[in-house]
Amino acid sequence: MIRPVLRHTFLAAGILLGSQAALAENRVALVIGQSNYRAVVPLPNPANDAKAMSQMLTESGFEVLTAADLSQNELRTKVGDFAAKVAEKGPDTVALVFYAGHGLQIDGENFLVPVDVDPKRETDIPLQAVRLNDVLNTLASVPSKTRILLLDACRNNPFPDINKTAGRGLAIVDAKTGAPGTFMSFSTSPGAEAEDGSGANSPYTSALLAAAKEPGLSIEDTFKRVRVAVNKATAGRQTPWDSSSLTDDFRFVGPAVAGPKLASVKKTIDEWKRDLKGKPAETANELIVADGTDEAYEAFAVLYAQTPLGLQARDWLDRHRRMVAWNKAVIINTAAGYRAFIAQYPDSDLAPTARKLEERLRNRPNFVATVATAGGAPNVSGAAASGLAAGQPTNASLGPTCPCTTPTLPLKKVDTPPKKRTEPDPPKRVDRAPPKRYVVPEDDVVVYRRPPPRDYYEPRGPSIGIGIGIGGFGGGGGYGSGDRGGGHQGTSRSGY
Repeated sequence: MIRPVLRHTFLAAGILLGSQAALAENRVALVIGQSNYRAVVPLPNPANDAKAMSQMLTESGFEVLTAADLSQNELRTKVGDFAAKVAEKGPDTVALVFYAGHGLQIDGENFLVPVDVDPKRETDIPLQAVRLNDVLNTLASVPSKTRILLLDACRNNPFPDINKTAGRGLAIVDAKTGAPGTFMSFSTSPGAEAEDGSGANSPYTSALLAAAKEPGLSIEDTFKRVRVAVNKATAGRQTPWDSSSLTDDFRFVGPAVAGPKLASVKKTIDEWKRDLKGKPAETANELIVADGTDEAYEAFAVLYAQTPLGLQARDWLDRHRRMVAWNKAVIINTAAGYRAFIAQYPDSDLAPTARKLEERLRNRPNFVATVATAGGAPNVSGAAASGLAAGQPTNASLGPTCPCTTPTLPLKKVDTPPKKRTEPDPPKRVDRAPPKRYVVPEDDVVVYRRPPPRDYYEPRGPSIGIGIGIGGFGGGGGYGSGDRGGGHQGTSRSGY
């Protein structure tokens, strides 16, 4: 009796310590359950899933905001209000969003489906639903420590007409191409459909509720257990999938481990074959499901090719590779890229969408091929670069479906000999014209002068006119002048 009591005591103490550690950092969660769809059959479990998740997150130290049966405008408003709440809490906040309901992929882009949608055609979904990328961008727009997005939204497409042309499940979203500090989990692998479940909660939420309550588990280990539990509960029909760019440790219960996160080391196919060989199929299957890499699935599919689990592993691997190729085609977004996808997967559920997008872009110039021909794209192998030059999709990026990133060409360093030092040339002499002299305009000035005084004797009587003028006065002042009357008025110019 003592040992069970002690075990429960330690467990309670661990949960209490985890809650206290959680309170040391800001934790905020938005939980959304979409059950009462108006145009299609309602989903019973999302309301239950949201209620159970709200309780678990509250016990894990989160301040939880709940919302249910949201229309398009209400869903956008709630996400915006939640982002404002995160900003108010500060940059050390852990922000978590849990969404249960319908989700769709249209033209390679994922959408969350409000309860008021009533689409008549595929093109109505982008107008009536909410883009998953918009939610991600809104959360990344405010400073926060960690962003966690949990999507139980990969259920079957409820719209029969749209289901004929749109792809199954959700498209790949790689958190590594977005803002660091993001963790995303999907209830099943890309391109597959999740089950709503026969119990009170979906298989995904049931597994998450159990794993998140275990003290001391990192978020990566938590979702490894979620993958294994859901795979078992659905007999291999459903396997959750996640993507992470976390830089800090996070645990639902228990203190976080200080220091930078260490990158996990991926094993090769041969290493996996060596580790799996001789193990029972069920045990080996749990190992590869927990790991979740292509290499693990490839090794298992080869070693257990004749077993049902081996066939499921091969189906998972083929679907995952197809979704990776689809994601590349959508990111490159060229007619040549879509044609390459159709040639490789002509009978897939995504082929109709690829043909439609290829038709739209048929006359569009292939800029990516031009860049590759000019010098290659960064982070692309030689084979991939040749694929670019041929208009094929490459693995240059596996991010959210946004074909807007333009690759930059690498700069080539050219060695040039140093220039010789030369003396500067002396300044050249400039012939300048002499400054113009300012000339005062000439004005005529008239000077009136008195006649000179008579300082000589002038006898009376008749005289002889000599006719010589002296001084330039005409005949007015000459000796023996016949004019006694004096002088002649002369003129003078100024300056004399």
